[in-house]
This record gives sequence, structure tokens and C-alpha cells, in this order.
Amino acid sequence: MHDQVALEGGAFSMGDAFDEGYPADGERPVHTVRVAPFGIDVTTVTVAMFRAFAEESGYVTVAEREGSSAVFHLAVAAERADVVRSDPAVPWWLEVRGADWRHPHGPLSTAEPDHPVVHVAWDDAVAYCAWAGRRLPTEAEWEYAARGGLEGQRFAWGDELLPGGRWPCNIWQGRFPYENTGADGHLATAPVRSYPPNGFGLHEVAGNVWEWCADLFAPDYYAHSPVEDPRGPEGGDRRVMRGGSYLCHHSYCHRYRVAARSANTPGSSSGNCGFRTVSRRPGER
Repeated sequence: MHDQVALEGGAFSMGDAFDEGYPADGERPVHTVRVAPFGIDVTTVTVAMFRAFAEESGYVTVAEREGSSAVFHLAVAAERADVVRSDPAVPWWLEVRGADWRHPHGPLSTAEPDHPVVHVAWDDAVAYCAWAGRRLPTEAEWEYAARGGLEGQRFAWGDELLPGGRWPCNIWQGRFPYENTGADGHLATAPVRSYPPNGFGLHEVAGNVWEWCADLFAPDYYAHSPVEDPRGPEGGDRRVMRGGSYLCHHSYCHRYRVAARSANTPGSSSGNCGFRTVSRRPGER
């Protein structure tokens, strides 16, 4: 069910070598990390994969229980009455009644089976992992895998955003958040495997959807992170997200760089966040 690659692990330089990150995200200092061997999904978990879990287990996601979730304003597929809340600080996000993993843009939409599942909170991702006998990657595992063997590069494919003049990932083109030219072919999510894989064979580790990691988040964690298999700080109220999404743009969210980090509370869900899983090590639960 999970198409994965087995990675040998090893040491790498983790963090932002270009000092281009947002200070509050804590992408520096660059520090040496060593990860043990692990297997990681080639793609994010798809709608079809999550449907198998929900149908077999009867699991109901946070968004389904709460009755609404956050949808990008240009993608909303709902009656006006179902738009229940907006935030003046981020007016491009609308809380839409009936938006969930089955209806990613609202109740008038239907999720495509080969797209990444979205509107999954960290708690939902962990529940899926327990059912599948897998786990979420640590942040260090995620960055090691996303780099694909490249050392100190800006992106998962190298230093140029448009190698050969072609878009290598699904991010925003145009004037955020009002006009998307669609130069990469997508307004919202793209099907998995739409873009070339990185050096380890992983697809869409930049853009498309944010990916939950196992770690709690602290902006100063890199300053005292252990070298061997770091697993994040002991405390905190947010979980790490990696990879950026289809909404990332250099003018607003320059987080499709391979070192970029973000975080959200474990009960939060939106139309641009999903996850991929890794295999459990012997003895892990």
C-alpha cells in the first residue's frame, strides 16, 4: 500500500545555508545531524489511501467533527452561507462549513483519489499512522530525505528555482493572493507524482502540500539539537510542518526551500496540509 524508498541514513548539514529564512522559524544555525536508516513514502498519503483507512476504521477527522475547515479563497466551492468565518489578518483563508478530506474546497467539491489528502490535522495523521503500522517522520528524517543527497542546496533539486525554465514544483505564480497565472498548471493541489522526483526518488517534497512531522516546534531548537537522530524539543504547543504548499510565493511564504520550517497546532486543518509516513524501526510503536 505504501510505495517507499529505503534510505541508508547518515550525516548531513541541516538548516539554511543561505540565511534566507524567517528568523521566527529558526532555520539556523546550520548543524550536523546523523539519522539512522529508515524507509519513507515516495509520495504524500493520497485521498485513496486515506479513504481506505477511514472506511476500514470508521475514523472521523477533526475537520469532520468540527464541521468546517480552512479553504483558500480562490478555491472555495460552497454556497455563500457555508462560508462561516474569515480572519482580517489573513483574508485569503476562509472557514468553510463542510470542507474536509472528502470535500477539499467545500461541500460542492469532491476529492480526487490521486491527490494528496488535505484537511488532516496532526492528530488525524497520527491516527492514520497507527492504523497503517507506520509513523510520521522526524524533522531531521524529513530534511535528510527531501535533500535527496544534495548538500547545502537551496531547493530539493539544486539552487535554481526554474531549472531549464520549467516549474519543478507546485507553488504560486503571479500576485499573491489575488492572481495565480497557473504557469505550473495548478491553482490548488496537483496529483502526486506530477513533478520529477528528487535524488532519492521522492515526489513533491517542495510545494503542493505542507507535510506534518513528528516533532514539537521551537524556534531555538537548532542551537542545541543533538547530532544523533534528533526528535525535537521536549515541550511546545505546535508541531513541525515541512515542504511548503501550493500557496507559497517568494513575496509571502518563501518556504519551498528545503531547509524551510513552519508549525501549527495539532488540531488545525486546512486545504494545503497533508503528510507522508515512514516505516517503524524495530521495537517502535
